[in-house]
Amino acid sequence: MNSKRGLTGVSVLFVLATLAACGGGGGGDGGSGGGSATAPPPNNSAAAPPPNNVAGFAYVANSNSNDVSAYSINATTGTLTSIGATVAAGDGPISVTVDPSGKFAYVANSNSNDVSAYSINATTGALTSIGAAVAAGHGANSVTVNPSGRFAYVTNYWDSNVSTFTINATTGALTSVGAAVAAGSIPQCVTVDPSGKFAYVANLNSDNVSGYTINATTGALTSIGAAAVASGSQPVFVAVDPSGKFAYVPNFNSANVSAYTINTTTGALSGVAGSPFVAGDGPGSISFDPSGKFAYVTNSVSNDISAYTINATTGALTSIGAAVGAGIRPYSVAITGTIQ
Repeated sequence: MNSKRGLTGVSVLFVLATLAACGGGGGGDGGSGGGSATAPPPNNSAAAPPPNNVAGFAYVANSNSNDVSAYSINATTGTLTSIGATVAAGDGPISVTVDPSGKFAYVANSNSNDVSAYSINATTGALTSIGAAVAAGHGANSVTVNPSGRFAYVTNYWDSNVSTFTINATTGALTSVGAAVAAGSIPQCVTVDPSGKFAYVANLNSDNVSGYTINATTGALTSIGAAAVASGSQPVFVAVDPSGKFAYVPNFNSANVSAYTINTTTGALSGVAGSPFVAGDGPGSISFDPSGKFAYVTNSVSNDISAYTINATTGALTSIGAAVGAGIRPYSVAITGTIQ
Protein backbone atom coordinates (compact mmCIF):
# COMPACT_ATOMS: atom_id res chain seq x y z
CA MET A 1 0.00 0.00 0.00
CA ASN A 2 1.39 3.35 -0.94
CA SER A 3 1.65 6.04 1.70
CA LYS A 4 -0.86 8.85 1.42
CA ARG A 5 -0.74 12.57 2.10
CA GLY A 6 -3.59 14.82 3.06
CA LEU A 7 -5.45 16.79 0.42
CA THR A 8 -4.78 20.52 0.67
CA GLY A 9 -4.84 23.55 -1.61
CA VAL A 10 -4.97 22.61 -5.28
CA SER A 11 -5.33 18.92 -4.50
CA VAL A 12 -8.52 19.60 -2.51
CA LEU A 13 -9.94 21.49 -5.46
CA PHE A 14 -8.99 18.58 -7.72
CA VAL A 15 -10.89 16.13 -5.54
CA LEU A 16 -13.86 18.49 -5.33
CA ALA A 17 -13.99 18.64 -9.10
CA THR A 18 -13.72 14.90 -9.65
CA LEU A 19 -15.09 12.97 -6.71
CA ALA A 20 -17.75 15.22 -5.28
CA ALA A 21 -20.80 14.45 -7.34
CA CYS A 22 -22.77 11.49 -6.06
CA GLY A 23 -26.40 12.49 -6.18
CA GLY A 24 -28.81 9.71 -7.04
CA GLY A 25 -31.82 10.03 -9.28
CA GLY A 26 -34.21 8.35 -11.64
CA GLY A 27 -31.65 5.96 -13.02
CA GLY A 28 -29.51 5.75 -9.91
CA ASP A 29 -27.94 2.41 -9.10
CA GLY A 30 -27.64 2.99 -5.38
CA GLY A 31 -24.28 4.62 -5.33
CA SER A 32 -22.59 5.44 -8.61
CA GLY A 33 -20.61 8.66 -8.52
CA GLY A 34 -19.36 11.16 -11.03
CA GLY A 35 -21.11 14.03 -12.72
CA SER A 36 -23.63 12.08 -14.74
CA ALA A 37 -27.12 10.68 -14.38
CA THR A 38 -29.39 8.36 -16.30
CA ALA A 39 -33.13 8.79 -16.64
CA PRO A 40 -35.60 6.03 -17.46
CA PRO A 41 -38.46 6.87 -19.78
CA PRO A 42 -41.00 8.70 -17.58
CA ASN A 43 -43.89 6.60 -16.25
CA ASN A 44 -46.49 8.41 -18.27
CA SER A 45 -48.83 6.30 -20.32
CA ALA A 46 -49.96 9.36 -22.25
CA ALA A 47 -46.45 10.10 -23.49
CA ALA A 48 -45.38 8.92 -26.92
CA PRO A 49 -42.86 6.06 -26.79
CA PRO A 50 -39.24 7.06 -27.29
CA PRO A 51 -37.96 6.65 -30.86
CA ASN A 52 -35.46 4.04 -32.10
CA ASN A 53 -36.13 1.65 -29.23
CA VAL A 54 -34.59 4.09 -26.75
CA ALA A 55 -34.12 2.62 -23.26
CA GLY A 56 -33.66 5.97 -21.59
CA PHE A 57 -31.51 9.06 -21.52
CA ALA A 58 -28.14 9.99 -20.05
CA TYR A 59 -26.89 13.40 -18.95
CA VAL A 60 -23.38 14.66 -18.26
CA ALA A 61 -22.32 17.85 -16.48
CA ASN A 62 -19.32 19.48 -18.19
CA SER A 63 -17.55 21.56 -15.57
CA ASN A 64 -15.19 23.47 -17.84
CA SER A 65 -17.61 24.30 -20.65
CA ASN A 66 -20.49 25.19 -18.30
CA ASP A 67 -23.08 23.04 -19.99
CA VAL A 68 -24.85 19.67 -19.96
CA SER A 69 -24.66 16.99 -22.66
CA ALA A 70 -27.70 14.80 -23.31
CA TYR A 71 -27.85 11.37 -24.97
CA SER A 72 -30.44 8.78 -25.87
CA ILE A 73 -29.66 5.15 -25.07
CA ASN A 74 -30.50 2.44 -27.57
CA ALA A 75 -32.23 -0.39 -25.69
CA THR A 76 -30.79 -3.08 -27.94
CA THR A 77 -27.18 -1.99 -28.40
CA GLY A 78 -26.68 0.44 -25.54
CA THR A 79 -25.32 2.98 -27.98
CA LEU A 80 -25.41 6.63 -26.95
CA THR A 81 -26.68 9.18 -29.46
CA SER A 82 -26.24 12.88 -28.80
CA ILE A 83 -29.49 14.80 -28.34
CA GLY A 84 -28.66 18.02 -30.16
CA ALA A 85 -26.42 20.75 -28.79
CA THR A 86 -25.38 20.96 -25.17
CA VAL A 87 -27.63 22.97 -22.85
CA ALA A 88 -26.26 25.87 -20.85
CA ALA A 89 -25.75 25.42 -17.10
CA GLY A 90 -24.24 27.72 -14.51
CA ASP A 91 -20.54 28.29 -13.83
CA GLY A 92 -18.70 25.09 -12.97
CA PRO A 93 -21.43 22.42 -13.18
CA ILE A 94 -20.12 19.46 -11.19
CA SER A 95 -23.07 17.20 -10.39
CA VAL A 96 -26.22 16.20 -12.25
CA THR A 97 -29.15 14.10 -11.10
CA VAL A 98 -32.58 13.12 -12.40
CA ASP A 99 -35.76 12.89 -10.34
CA PRO A 100 -37.28 9.39 -9.95
CA SER A 101 -40.06 10.10 -12.44
CA GLY A 102 -37.55 10.96 -15.16
CA LYS A 103 -39.32 14.28 -15.77
CA PHE A 104 -36.72 16.70 -14.38
CA ALA A 105 -32.93 17.07 -14.13
CA TYR A 106 -30.90 19.21 -11.73
CA VAL A 107 -27.30 20.43 -11.89
CA ALA A 108 -25.18 21.84 -9.06
CA ASN A 109 -22.93 24.68 -10.26
CA SER A 110 -19.90 24.97 -7.98
CA ASN A 111 -18.61 28.36 -9.13
CA SER A 112 -21.89 30.26 -9.51
CA ASN A 113 -23.22 28.76 -6.26
CA ASP A 114 -26.58 27.70 -7.64
CA VAL A 115 -28.66 24.87 -9.09
CA SER A 116 -29.94 24.70 -12.65
CA ALA A 117 -33.24 22.89 -13.27
CA TYR A 118 -34.49 21.36 -16.51
CA SER A 119 -37.58 19.57 -17.78
CA ILE A 120 -36.97 16.39 -19.79
CA ASN A 121 -38.86 15.81 -23.01
CA ALA A 122 -40.49 12.40 -22.53
CA THR A 123 -40.05 11.49 -26.19
CA THR A 124 -36.64 12.88 -27.13
CA GLY A 125 -34.90 13.33 -23.79
CA ALA A 126 -34.05 16.94 -24.63
CA LEU A 127 -33.55 19.34 -21.73
CA THR A 128 -35.37 22.66 -21.40
CA SER A 129 -34.29 25.13 -18.73
CA ILE A 130 -36.81 25.77 -15.95
CA GLY A 131 -36.26 29.49 -15.43
CA ALA A 132 -33.20 30.99 -13.78
CA ALA A 133 -30.86 28.94 -11.62
CA VAL A 134 -31.80 28.86 -7.93
CA ALA A 135 -29.30 30.06 -5.36
CA ALA A 136 -27.57 27.48 -3.16
CA GLY A 137 -24.52 27.99 -0.93
CA HIS A 138 -20.90 28.69 -1.81
CA GLY A 139 -19.40 25.83 -3.76
CA ALA A 140 -22.57 23.90 -4.60
CA ASN A 141 -21.05 20.48 -4.94
CA SER A 142 -23.44 17.52 -4.99
CA VAL A 143 -27.15 17.35 -5.74
CA THR A 144 -29.56 14.50 -5.07
CA VAL A 145 -33.33 14.05 -5.18
CA ASN A 146 -35.37 12.28 -2.51
CA PRO A 147 -36.92 8.98 -3.73
CA SER A 148 -40.35 10.60 -3.38
CA GLY A 149 -39.31 13.15 -6.00
CA ARG A 150 -40.53 15.97 -3.74
CA PHE A 151 -37.24 17.29 -2.36
CA ALA A 152 -33.69 18.04 -3.52
CA TYR A 153 -30.54 18.47 -1.45
CA VAL A 154 -27.27 20.23 -2.29
CA THR A 155 -23.99 20.22 -0.35
CA ASN A 156 -22.09 23.54 -0.23
CA TYR A 157 -18.43 22.82 0.44
CA TRP A 158 -17.21 26.33 1.26
CA ASP A 159 -20.13 26.98 3.61
CA SER A 160 -20.00 23.51 5.20
CA ASN A 161 -23.74 23.04 4.99
CA VAL A 162 -26.61 21.50 3.03
CA SER A 163 -29.37 23.35 1.17
CA THR A 164 -32.88 21.91 0.91
CA PHE A 165 -35.40 22.55 -1.87
CA THR A 166 -38.95 21.46 -2.59
CA ILE A 167 -39.73 20.36 -6.14
CA ASN A 168 -42.90 21.51 -7.88
CA ALA A 169 -44.41 18.26 -9.15
CA THR A 170 -45.87 19.97 -12.22
CA THR A 171 -43.10 22.33 -13.31
CA GLY A 172 -40.02 20.90 -11.61
CA ALA A 173 -39.14 24.31 -10.19
CA LEU A 174 -37.10 24.42 -6.98
CA THR A 175 -38.03 26.43 -3.90
CA SER A 176 -35.60 26.85 -1.03
CA VAL A 177 -36.66 25.39 2.33
CA GLY A 178 -35.41 27.65 5.10
CA ALA A 179 -31.77 28.17 5.97
CA ALA A 180 -29.09 25.66 5.01
CA VAL A 181 -28.35 23.04 7.68
CA ALA A 182 -24.85 22.67 9.11
CA ALA A 183 -22.67 19.78 7.97
CA GLY A 184 -19.02 19.02 8.66
CA SER A 185 -16.03 20.73 7.06
CA ILE A 186 -15.97 20.64 3.24
CA PRO A 187 -19.04 18.43 2.69
CA GLN A 188 -18.73 16.33 -0.43
CA CYS A 189 -21.43 13.82 -1.31
CA VAL A 190 -25.04 13.85 -0.11
CA THR A 191 -27.26 10.81 -0.45
CA VAL A 192 -30.75 9.79 0.68
CA ASP A 193 -31.66 6.29 1.87
CA PRO A 194 -34.17 4.27 -0.22
CA SER A 195 -36.99 4.97 2.22
CA GLY A 196 -36.52 8.72 1.83
CA LYS A 197 -36.44 9.14 5.62
CA PHE A 198 -32.73 9.88 6.11
CA ALA A 199 -29.92 11.81 4.42
CA TYR A 200 -26.17 11.43 4.89
CA VAL A 201 -23.23 13.68 3.99
CA ALA A 202 -19.51 12.81 3.75
CA ASN A 203 -17.33 15.61 5.15
CA LEU A 204 -13.87 15.69 3.59
CA ASN A 205 -11.93 17.84 6.08
CA SER A 206 -13.58 16.84 9.35
CA ASP A 207 -13.29 13.09 8.65
CA ASN A 208 -16.87 12.26 9.51
CA VAL A 209 -20.40 11.66 8.25
CA SER A 210 -23.38 13.87 9.07
CA GLY A 211 -26.80 12.23 9.36
CA TYR A 212 -30.22 13.85 9.14
CA THR A 213 -33.86 12.90 9.40
CA ILE A 214 -36.09 14.22 6.62
CA ASN A 215 -39.43 15.84 7.40
CA ALA A 216 -41.89 13.96 5.18
CA THR A 217 -44.04 17.06 4.71
CA THR A 218 -41.52 19.87 4.24
CA GLY A 219 -38.32 18.02 3.34
CA ALA A 220 -36.44 19.88 6.07
CA LEU A 221 -33.36 18.22 7.52
CA THR A 222 -32.81 17.71 11.25
CA SER A 223 -29.44 16.54 12.51
CA ILE A 224 -29.32 13.03 13.96
CA GLY A 225 -27.60 13.28 17.32
CA ALA A 226 -25.27 15.91 18.66
CA ALA A 227 -22.24 15.01 16.57
CA ALA A 228 -21.31 13.58 13.19
CA VAL A 229 -20.05 9.98 13.11
CA ALA A 230 -16.33 9.42 12.62
CA SER A 231 -15.07 7.97 9.35
CA GLY A 232 -11.61 7.36 7.99
CA SER A 233 -9.32 10.06 6.63
CA GLN A 234 -10.89 12.36 4.04
CA PRO A 235 -14.21 10.70 3.16
CA VAL A 236 -15.34 11.76 -0.29
CA PHE A 237 -18.45 9.70 -0.90
CA VAL A 238 -21.36 8.10 0.95
CA ALA A 239 -23.86 5.58 -0.34
CA VAL A 240 -26.66 3.46 1.13
CA ASP A 241 -27.05 -0.13 -0.06
CA PRO A 242 -30.28 -1.16 -1.85
CA SER A 243 -31.72 -2.73 1.31
CA GLY A 244 -31.41 0.56 3.19
CA LYS A 245 -29.74 -1.26 6.09
CA PHE A 246 -26.14 -0.16 5.60
CA ALA A 247 -24.14 2.93 4.62
CA TYR A 248 -20.62 2.90 3.16
CA VAL A 249 -18.02 5.65 2.97
CA PRO A 250 -14.79 5.41 0.91
CA ASN A 251 -11.97 7.27 2.68
CA PHE A 252 -9.60 8.76 0.10
CA ASN A 253 -6.60 9.29 2.33
CA SER A 254 -6.76 6.16 4.51
CA ALA A 255 -7.36 3.76 1.61
CA ASN A 256 -10.33 2.01 3.16
CA VAL A 257 -14.12 1.93 3.39
CA SER A 258 -16.08 2.70 6.54
CA ALA A 259 -19.27 0.66 6.97
CA TYR A 260 -22.24 1.46 9.18
CA THR A 261 -25.55 -0.09 10.10
CA ILE A 262 -28.54 2.25 9.86
CA ASN A 263 -31.10 2.34 12.64
CA THR A 264 -34.28 2.16 10.58
CA THR A 265 -36.21 4.12 13.21
CA THR A 266 -33.80 6.96 14.00
CA GLY A 267 -31.38 6.87 11.07
CA ALA A 268 -28.41 6.77 13.44
CA LEU A 269 -25.23 5.14 12.14
CA SER A 270 -23.29 2.48 14.06
CA GLY A 271 -19.98 1.04 12.95
CA VAL A 272 -20.02 -2.44 11.43
CA ALA A 273 -17.73 -4.97 13.11
CA GLY A 274 -14.40 -5.08 11.27
CA SER A 275 -14.86 -1.63 9.73
CA PRO A 276 -13.04 0.05 8.07
CA PHE A 277 -12.36 -2.43 5.27
CA VAL A 278 -9.20 -2.26 3.19
CA ALA A 279 -9.50 -0.77 -0.30
CA GLY A 280 -6.95 0.35 -2.88
CA ASP A 281 -5.09 3.65 -2.91
CA GLY A 282 -7.37 6.71 -3.12
CA PRO A 283 -10.85 5.13 -2.99
CA GLY A 284 -13.36 7.59 -4.39
CA SER A 285 -16.76 6.00 -4.93
CA ILE A 286 -18.73 2.86 -4.18
CA SER A 287 -21.59 1.19 -6.01
CA PHE A 288 -23.75 -1.90 -5.46
CA ASP A 289 -25.38 -4.45 -7.72
CA PRO A 290 -29.19 -4.12 -7.58
CA SER A 291 -29.55 -7.24 -5.41
CA GLY A 292 -27.30 -5.68 -2.75
CA LYS A 293 -25.02 -8.74 -2.67
CA PHE A 294 -21.88 -7.08 -4.01
CA ALA A 295 -20.06 -3.75 -3.71
CA TYR A 296 -17.43 -2.17 -5.96
CA VAL A 297 -15.01 0.64 -5.11
CA THR A 298 -12.97 2.78 -7.50
CA ASN A 299 -9.38 3.43 -6.39
CA SER A 300 -8.21 6.56 -8.18
CA VAL A 301 -4.54 6.43 -7.14
CA SER A 302 -3.85 2.71 -7.56
CA ASN A 303 -5.94 2.72 -10.75
CA ASP A 304 -8.05 -0.31 -9.97
CA ILE A 305 -11.42 -1.57 -8.71
CA SER A 306 -11.94 -3.40 -5.42
CA ALA A 307 -14.82 -5.90 -5.27
CA TYR A 308 -16.57 -7.19 -2.15
CA THR A 309 -19.40 -9.42 -1.02
CA ILE A 310 -21.81 -7.80 1.45
CA ASN A 311 -22.92 -9.77 4.49
CA ALA A 312 -26.69 -9.36 4.37
CA THR A 313 -26.96 -9.58 8.15
CA THR A 314 -24.03 -7.52 9.40
CA GLY A 315 -23.10 -5.34 6.41
CA ALA A 316 -19.46 -6.47 6.60
CA LEU A 317 -17.45 -6.40 3.37
CA THR A 318 -15.34 -9.38 2.26
CA SER A 319 -12.86 -8.84 -0.54
CA ILE A 320 -13.39 -10.81 -3.73
CA GLY A 321 -9.76 -11.50 -4.66
CA ALA A 322 -7.24 -8.92 -5.77
CA ALA A 323 -8.29 -5.55 -7.12
CA VAL A 324 -8.85 -5.45 -10.87
CA GLY A 325 -6.96 -2.96 -13.02
CA ALA A 326 -8.79 -0.01 -14.54
CA GLY A 327 -7.69 3.02 -16.52
CA ILE A 328 -5.86 6.02 -15.11
CA ARG A 329 -7.64 7.66 -12.15
CA PRO A 330 -10.97 5.81 -12.13
CA TYR A 331 -13.55 7.84 -10.22
CA SER A 332 -16.92 6.20 -10.71
CA VAL A 333 -18.43 2.75 -11.16
CA ALA A 334 -22.01 1.87 -12.09
CA ILE A 335 -23.72 -1.53 -12.10
CA THR A 336 -26.57 -2.67 -14.33
CA GLY A 337 -28.72 -5.77 -14.00
CA THR A 338 -28.73 -8.38 -11.24
CA ILE A 339 -25.64 -10.54 -10.81
CA GLN A 340 -26.48 -14.25 -10.58
